[in-house]
Parts: sequence; C-alpha cells; structure tokens
Amino acid sequence: MSARTRRQKAALGVQAEGSDMMTTTTASNGTARKPLSKARSPAPEEETKENVFLFVPNLIGYARVFLTVASLYYMPLHPRTCSLLYSVSCLLDALDGYAARYYNQSTTFGAVLDMVTDRCTTACLLVFLSSAWPRWSIVFQSLISLDLASHYMHMYATLSMGGSGKSHKNVEATRSWILHQYYTNKTVLFVCCALNELFFIGLYLLSFSSPILSPSLLQAQDPSAPPALASPWSAGALEMARANKIDSFWPWVITGISAPVMALKQFINVVQMVKASKWLVEGDLARRAAAQNVKGL
Repeated sequence: MSARTRRQKAALGVQAEGSDMMTTTTASNGTARKPLSKARSPAPEEETKENVFLFVPNLIGYARVFLTVASLYYMPLHPRTCSLLYSVSCLLDALDGYAARYYNQSTTFGAVLDMVTDRCTTACLLVFLSSAWPRWSIVFQSLISLDLASHYMHMYATLSMGGSGKSHKNVEATRSWILHQYYTNKTVLFVCCALNELFFIGLYLLSFSSPILSPSLLQAQDPSAPPALASPWSAGALEMARANKIDSFWPWVITGISAPVMALKQFINVVQMVKASKWLVEGDLARRAAAQNVKGL
C-alpha cells in the first residue's frame, strides 16, 4: 500500500472519530448522553375549543326563553305575574348585547337566538290578544306576519348579500337612513323595542280590566247571567276569572304613551321589509347579468 493511500485512510479515520465525538459524549460515570447540539423542540400547545353555547350572552338568552315560557303559563289567568315575567324577559334583551360586547362573545348563534326569541315572544302575546278580542284578530295576525316577514327577509338579505360574517345590525346610511339610526343608535333601538312591547303589555292588561274594550267583563259581573261552564278552561270560566282583576287606569296610561312608538316600530318594519326585498332583487339581477355574460362568451 502506498504512503499516499495510508495517509488518506488515516485522515478518514480522524474524521469518523470526530463525528462520533460530535454525536455522543460520555459522562464521568460512563453513561452515554445525547448530543448537546440537538435541542428538544417544545411540544405544541393543545388548542382550547370554546363552547359557544355557554357564552354569557347566550346564557342570558336561555334565561329569556325560560321567562317567556313561564309568562305564557300565567298569561290566561294571572296578569300581574305574567306581565312581570314578560317584562323581565324583554329587559334582558338589552343586557345580552352588552354582555356580548363586554366579554367579546358576539356570535352568529347568539344573534339568531336573540332575534328568534324576540319574534316568538311578541307573536305569543299577540296570539293571546287575538283570542281576547276576536273582532280584532286580523289586526294582530297582520302584526305577527309583518314582524316575522320583515326580520326574516332583512337577516336573509344581510347574510346572502352582505356575507355570512356581517351582522344584520350593520346597515349603511346610504341604504336606509332610518334603519341605520334604528340599528346603530342603541338608545333609539332600546326605546323602540321596549315601548313596542309595552304597548302590547298594556293591551294585555286592558283585556283584564277595561269593560270598554272587553264588554264581556260586565256580563261576567251580572248575577242574572248564566253561570260559567263546568270546565275551568272554557271561554265563560276565563271571562269570570278575568273580570275586575286589576284597575284599568295604568294600563290605559301605558298603552297611550307607547302607542306612537309602537306605530313607528311598525313603520320601520315595513321599511325594513321593502329595503330587504330590493336588496335581494339587486342580487338576482346581478346574478342574471353574470349568467348572460357567460352565455355570450
């Protein structure tokens, strides 16, 4: 073997020995350690999954649903208890929005839960008013239909035209000045919603106290009138139970003060439905124009 070959092998041996020293080190007690040059990568942190159903504003929403159901239970015969539960449920409607902003827990589920609860709560009260005053049932039925149609079309137009991440309360002034004021000004929104519900609560209380609106209350007082039917849930028994339950002064005051705001709220519902309809039609025309352009190509 030539001297040059021996020198090459010796150099390779030195390189291999140096590599072993780089990869392993021996402790004083003879145990082998892992390479010092390789640092252990930290374990990835586990992602915490939030439970949207237990967000604070959604918990308030569930409480509203419970109070509404309880108020419906007391609605036929106990006007004071029903009005109290119903009013607390409506007041919590303002609290859940504040909680959503305070805890940074605004969610699409919470917005839909809030709107559905509002619509169902008002509809249930109007259904009772329809039964209390059958002569005016078509008015109450029309108010239910307008309320549901207006808010459904507005939310659907917002989601389909504005995007899934856009709130139905984000209405530009260029699209509708009155809706912009209604949804962006928290004072206007609270006053309109609160007094609208207060008007219907006043009508509900008048059905228990005002013979002017409910002449059957006088008939229930008449001793010569035929006795109520045996069933406690019959129409006659309900009239007897409702007769002279409460004084009609404050219900008249509540109804009179809130009536103009209730009328304004219904006007806003009409504007909202018209604007949502036009927005949806704009989307239809844009899609049809795009489809025509594609066919032209």
